[in-house]
Amino acid sequence: MRSRPVDVPALVTAARDGSARAVARLITLVENADPALREVMAALAPHTGSAWVIGLTGSPGVGKSTTTNTLVAAFRERGLRVGVLAVDPSSPFSGGALLGDRIRLLDHALDPHVYTRSMASRGHLGGLSFAAPQSLRVLDAAGCDVILVETVGVGQSEVEIAALADTTIVLLAPGMGDGIQAAKAGILEIGDVFVVNKADRDGVNTTVRDLRAMISLGERTEAGAWRPSVEKLVAERGEGRDDVVAALDKHHAWLVEHDVLRERRIARAEGEIAAIALQTLRLRMTDPRRDDNLNELAARVVAGKIDPYAAADELVEAL
Repeated sequence: MRSRPVDVPALVTAARDGSARAVARLITLVENADPALREVMAALAPHTGSAWVIGLTGSPGVGKSTTTNTLVAAFRERGLRVGVLAVDPSSPFSGGALLGDRIRLLDHALDPHVYTRSMASRGHLGGLSFAAPQSLRVLDAAGCDVILVETVGVGQSEVEIAALADTTIVLLAPGMGDGIQAAKAGILEIGDVFVVNKADRDGVNTTVRDLRAMISLGERTEAGAWRPSVEKLVAERGEGRDDVVAALDKHHAWLVEHDVLRERRIARAEGEIAAIALQTLRLRMTDPRRDDNLNELAARVVAGKIDPYAAADELVEAL
């Protein structure tokens, strides 16, 4: 089926005026890689760069959605407009997000100043979706002051959120692994603020102590370097919420003071550009009109007439 025509200027104007429907349509265009996407991104570009992007990551079951709900409430009390981008595993049947109903975010379902979007990871590794960077641009241009990005429950290599967010929260819970597991998962390198959720459980002090000890081992010694803090939280009851928000504010102030915020956003844009360029090259290389060239090169490699590197060079030059 042909997609219906997109009135990009009208859609962008509606999104900037606060239309949740328009924002949803724009993110759908992003997820579907619609032909109008280039026009959309060009129209949004002048309105981006203001939102504070906060990433939340951690193992399954630590309470990421509940913590997100708690932080949304805190930022709304400040009168800020909040966007939530929740990346969930893809359903093996529908291909959609498994937790698309966002049942733990219902407290803000009727708030016109909170926009929540579930995205399926669609097999993309790193705990995020391939469409996440452009979806952030949509929410940024739509006037969100804070954007919370909740990742898929990550394992020991899915730490892509650190490259996407200005501030990264790593969530842990008592009884879900010791400090060695934390170091093994790579979270000591990506966390700006560590939050031990479910702090009303036994073992919370041990978890906090282990984390602080591991952080101190890898602590940077140069003057002005950021030292991650470790906060306790009971997200279901909001206990410790103010301490977590204060730690986030402190990190944001440090980012601005040391010009790290600008550096992180440039690095984020570099990664986004590279990903788009690689995707474009991949599509061109697999274009049916170029199959003959690729097939011929593959046959020459199999016959031993050329090596794969030389074949790849020829393919790129032909593009």
